[in-house]
Amino acid sequence: MQKNLRRRAAWFSFVAALAITGCETVQTTRGGAVGVDRPQRMASFVSAEQVDAAARQQYAQITSEAGKKGQLNTNAGQTERVRAIAQRLIPHTAVFRDDAAKWKWEVNVLDVDQVNAWCMPGGKIAVYSGLIEKLKITDDELAAVMGHEIAHALREHARERMGRTVATGIGLTVIEVLTGVQLGDVGQALAQSMFVLPNSRENEQESDRIGVELAARAGFDPRASVSLWNKMAKGGGGGPPQWLSTHPSHETRIKDLQDYSQRVMPLYQK
Repeated sequence: MQKNLRRRAAWFSFVAALAITGCETVQTTRGGAVGVDRPQRMASFVSAEQVDAAARQQYAQITSEAGKKGQLNTNAGQTERVRAIAQRLIPHTAVFRDDAAKWKWEVNVLDVDQVNAWCMPGGKIAVYSGLIEKLKITDDELAAVMGHEIAHALREHARERMGRTVATGIGLTVIEVLTGVQLGDVGQALAQSMFVLPNSRENEQESDRIGVELAARAGFDPRASVSLWNKMAKGGGGGPPQWLSTHPSHETRIKDLQDYSQRVMPLYQK
């Protein structure tokens, strides 16, 4: 019994040390007018360069496959419109971090019937045709979407989530070592609900706030973020309860966007 306890204590010390030394606190962006300045915990063994390289490879694969399927930039007007909005937003990323304006940005429209858009690390953007067509989206609303997705890349939320996933796994290992109980899927689901999801909601809120500032600085009406999410709320069937979602509820999100869009109105009015 004593031998088992000593073994478990040794494992606990090792895993705790790994968790401490394997992460570092970084400040990926400046706060901007919206004041997003939360220090972030990143896994030091997953570098930004590694994540960017993986993103470039994956983006090339996605666009190549879309091209083979005849789904890449099939509507010249849509592609021109999306790229023009991106070109107005991108210079203002320098407000939040100096290197971003020099990223090798790529912007493409995928002919996919889904309301979706994303920006990979390093500035690899995709907008789905379903977002444009189903929402009958305005330029101001499209800028809100793209600003939000660009903000995820600026804040390196993907790398942050990778670090959290590793940290969560380490935490489960500690519990299993100390108790001798294999937590399996139940433990993973518990860790997901307790630790990963709340932080993901935080990431979404940060991206909303940075997104409205990017839009305002680029000359797009930041209040369009509110009309956009009202459209999403009407078409989304209500969504899951906030406490079980990676995203804030529509009501919470719209209230926050109303507040922050007003904060950045002077930038738009300039």
